[in-house]
Amino acid sequence: MSNDRGKEFRAGAFRLPLGTKTYVMGIVNVTPDSFSDGGQYLSAQNAEKHASELVAARADILDIGGESTRPGHSPVDCQEEIDRVIPVIRRIVPRFDVPISVDTSKARVAREAIESGASIINDVWGLKRDPDIARVAYETRSGLILMFNATDASLIEHSGDIVSDAITYLSGSVDIALRAGVSEDQIVLDPGIGFGMDHRESFELIKGIARLKDLGFPVLVGPSRKRFIGAALDGAPVDERDTGTAAVSCIAAYMGADIVRVHDVKSVVQSIIISDILSEKCKFEEV
Repeated sequence: MSNDRGKEFRAGAFRLPLGTKTYVMGIVNVTPDSFSDGGQYLSAQNAEKHASELVAARADILDIGGESTRPGHSPVDCQEEIDRVIPVIRRIVPRFDVPISVDTSKARVAREAIESGASIINDVWGLKRDPDIARVAYETRSGLILMFNATDASLIEHSGDIVSDAITYLSGSVDIALRAGVSEDQIVLDPGIGFGMDHRESFELIKGIARLKDLGFPVLVGPSRKRFIGAALDGAPVDERDTGTAAVSCIAAYMGADIVRVHDVKSVVQSIIISDILSEKCKFEEV
């Protein structure tokens, strides 16, 4: 039985009970250069259609991103990111009764997204690039996902144990959030699989989920179609990594992850049901 039972993740008006299921976050990239689906959903209309498909596939949360975070991506200025994500958020919020997350590391983008109806801020820099995001989360009572990011070597400890490095980094991120007034039940931690690390370290972080959970917060894992999966599957290209993604998602869920962030929602939702029964997050009769 999960020791998360009785707790919840609070995101704006949404309350997500923990320990009763693994939530699936569906990805909507409104970028021209994301590694998996860049350019497919640039228009608000196409993004809305994709969001509808993800919800139909039983996504619990939708994550809207206007700036690619793939290796070698081109930085996007604040206004361009706003111009990409805000029209999409405004179109989909009235349609779907699920939390909308904005994938951004800019406080101004985060604030406009929340004011447009989003309820979660997903910061891939864990407040280390723009700590004002914490103030936005506090003032708007939005959920706050804090990710470990090893792509800037100056920000990590380099202990030789990637899980320890993630714990140190994320502990600092949590301190920033709490000092800004963010409540503990607004916070989710993300080990940042694949960000600035080798393939072995990505797998180590998945195996280390229980250690991350010892920090006392729910954990989100985002393995979807990433390079470490391709490397494990004899160099499988991006469009052939969904089976591996489902496998990693199930294992992460079994090991205690509360949310998985993926592109192929349907297959992961089906796989997670089995994992949640085996880990006793839910009973067979509850599915």
